[in-house]
Amino acid sequence: MASTSATVDLPAPPERVWQLIGGFGSLPDWLPYIPSSTLAEGGRVRRLENPDGDVIVERLVAFDDAARSYSYAILQAPFPVTDYLSTLKVRDVPGRADASRVVWSGTFTPAGVSAGEAVDLFQSIYADGLAALRETLAA
Repeated sequence: MASTSATVDLPAPPERVWQLIGGFGSLPDWLPYIPSSTLAEGGRVRRLENPDGDVIVERLVAFDDAARSYSYAILQAPFPVTDYLSTLKVRDVPGRADASRVVWSGTFTPAGVSAGEAVDLFQSIYADGLAALRETLAA
């Protein structure tokens, strides 16, 4: 099993950041790579499409509004991994009520690629996503 994570500190209170990213169907609100998200099964499954038309289906496996965190598993995706589990968290920055720290992490088993290639892929997805989040909040 391989894992990776990315972290960004943002100049916005954690509650504001969580309002933007805490909904399981909210990826299109802040992640340009995902322009479409359709919820199913009472909001526990999301069907995403990227600009190339690739479909990604994910299941919400844990949600904690008070802790500003959710975890999800990939059910279907064009990624070379299995057993994918990811968590998105919004944390306080100690001593800074006007700032937040977002951590996006995942574990997975590479399938047909090396562990390094799989880690690089998701490291890039997480880092690019958090950079897009920073830009959305700055707009």
